[in-house]
Amino acid sequence: MELQGRCLAAFVRLVGSGSESASMFERDGVLGAVVPACPDRSVVNSVTYRDAASLGAALDELATAHEQAGVRAWTVWVPEGDRDAASLLEAAGHRLDSTPAAMVLDLAGLPDPDTRDLDWDDQASPADMARVNDDAYGFEEPTFGAALAALPGDMALRLYQARVDGELASVLATVDEGDDCGIYLVGTLSEHRGKGLAGRLLHAALAEARERGLQTSSLQATKLGYPVYERLGYEPICALEMWERRKPE
Repeated sequence: MELQGRCLAAFVRLVGSGSESASMFERDGVLGAVVPACPDRSVVNSVTYRDAASLGAALDELATAHEQAGVRAWTVWVPEGDRDAASLLEAAGHRLDSTPAAMVLDLAGLPDPDTRDLDWDDQASPADMARVNDDAYGFEEPTFGAALAALPGDMALRLYQARVDGELASVLATVDEGDDCGIYLVGTLSEHRGKGLAGRLLHAALAEARERGLQTSSLQATKLGYPVYERLGYEPICALEMWERRKPE
């Protein structure tokens, strides 16, 4: 779970510093993104933690930080076996929202990609990343657009894109964290789904990560994305529970 912890922390830092009004909540063992630009999207306002005790010590302060920033929905990522944290969150008014799979890939066993007819590069703009992800997740624009408006320049971040007939079709982001390549913001425009674009683009990005000397790749998979990652050789290590706290309307 150490790889997944680092992967989640990198995502929290990405969105927690990706817009001018965003801020990071950092306490002993707890890391959270407070993103007023997306007040109703809990996945952007994400929290990760070291153990249930550290989470419990910071929980009231976390709630206050989000409320004072005008954030109405935020979530805590909990490994499925941590019942202490889950019980703590449920008692505080959080509800289980979804259960993505934590997955890891050993890059040493990755075959070389076939990119001969794939139009791709790592020069996607933050605006294009956001537009595709808003479409892929069915969010109103600008959701990710607001969250990614001012991406930090001090992260080992690469933004990949694939085009069809010269038009943007699929995107993903990678962040190098030690020897691990974290995968984020994978999305394909609705009119281009079912063509294998995301998988092929990811394969190309992973091959580049291996060339940089990275050894593993980590991600969190939705049910829709799980088969794509499984075909590339990612293996599930556990479910991750997203415990959401949402202010009643």
